[in-house]
Amino acid sequence: MSTTVTVALAVGALVVLVAAVALRVADRLGLPSLLLYLALGIALGESGLGIRFGDFSLTRTLGVAALVVILAEGGLTTRWDDVRRALGAGLALSTVGVVVSVTVTAAIALPLLHLGWGQALLLGAVVSSTDAAAVFATLRRLPLPRRMAAALEVESGLNDAPVVLLVVVLAERLTGGPADPWWLTALLVVGELAGGAVVGVAIGAGGARLLRRSALPLAGFYPLATLALCVLAFAAASLAHTSGFVAVYLCGLVLGNATLPHRSATVGFAEGMATLAQIGLFVLLGLLVSPARLPAALVPALLIGGVLLLVARPLSVVASLLWFRMPWSQQAFIAWAGLRGAVPIVLATFPLTARVPGAAAVFDTVFVLVVVFTLLQGWSLPWVARRLGIATPVAPREVQVESAPLEELDADLLQMTVPERSRLHGVYLPELRLPQDAAVVLIVRDGHSFVPDQNTQLRRGDQALLVSARRSRPEAERRLRAVSRAGRLAGWRGETGAASGAD
Repeated sequence: MSTTVTVALAVGALVVLVAAVALRVADRLGLPSLLLYLALGIALGESGLGIRFGDFSLTRTLGVAALVVILAEGGLTTRWDDVRRALGAGLALSTVGVVVSVTVTAAIALPLLHLGWGQALLLGAVVSSTDAAAVFATLRRLPLPRRMAAALEVESGLNDAPVVLLVVVLAERLTGGPADPWWLTALLVVGELAGGAVVGVAIGAGGARLLRRSALPLAGFYPLATLALCVLAFAAASLAHTSGFVAVYLCGLVLGNATLPHRSATVGFAEGMATLAQIGLFVLLGLLVSPARLPAALVPALLIGGVLLLVARPLSVVASLLWFRMPWSQQAFIAWAGLRGAVPIVLATFPLTARVPGAAAVFDTVFVLVVVFTLLQGWSLPWVARRLGIATPVAPREVQVESAPLEELDADLLQMTVPERSRLHGVYLPELRLPQDAAVVLIVRDGHSFVPDQNTQLRRGDQALLVSARRSRPEAERRLRAVSRAGRLAGWRGETGAASGAD
């Protein structure tokens, strides 16, 4: 093996390890981790250790690949019961909101930065997409109303698609490409979004059916196969000239809410891969930037960022949520929580690869804008939530049930751990009232395993193995969730065990 490859592997491993430590530091400081990853990339770059990297085309390709993994993880970890209540609001924010944000930002940038309409619209489009990685990572740590948080997650998962199409069209026009009528461009965008949605849902539904009926030789294949299905959805939609970003997010959403074997392991694997994609993407973007050019971009970045945060984003939120009866306090939080991250920086590489005039200045402006306003918004979100009175109490920890198929027996093996705050603690096994063809067959307590009987009580921290006929598995899982939330009298208290989050 060549020395170059060995050094590259060593540097890559060290970057991942340092980034893992940085993630812990970011959590303690309340900082978005992407800022530390970007700083790591800059430290490795031309002004730090001296690594020179300027391949914008490769950055664009790798950036798109990383975004595919991040969006897949976002879909896999989003609960449908939350999304369905916020689907309309999220769709409005990712379509109407994008149009309003781009238009308002461009209209104000036109005189402020002395740009032409084409360049102003391009800049407005690049900075108008919220970042899925930043939104998912930041909001899921805050105790927020689920409908509002889900609206932000749907927006960040879907608004990349129309913005990417808009950036590509504008870049082509600014480099002398064909200038189609605006209405034809709008129809093209709508068609690509709808086509991507069909492809994503179809592959997600077909993939879920395939995984449920397949007994793979290794449990680790299930997470790989699930993520591969999401990537396949992106590729298939892109080859069909529809939106791959919509397809991968919706495919992940369908798979993440299906009854799949080893779901918990799949989600954990997807989260790890998404974190790795974020680390690689942000470090790469940090390497790409030239720090010597950034001071010149500071004033334009502050001007455009201020316009976006204080004018364009609030107007886009009001225009999008006008018909959804969302409280003004929540609308104000949504306006403030439109986090930018890697997506605008990746989008800024599109004009560079297309050789659009002034593209380097756009890239530098967007980079500075993302750093400054991610720091400002990310750090202030908990304070804003408290000031607006929308922070909600943390819900009791949900019981997690892991499953594996027993193909020849037409049964499933379930594994669960009794959470600390669960009302399963103290419940006798008969009081679980599981279906007749489901039973707890083994309990591991304090490192010791035993076969339970009718007099066994569950305790906090217990790990239990259950076997259930496949047809009764959903009922068994619902009963376990119900007792975990409401205790042995869950049915009398009206608790059904539905898989839903807090309102």
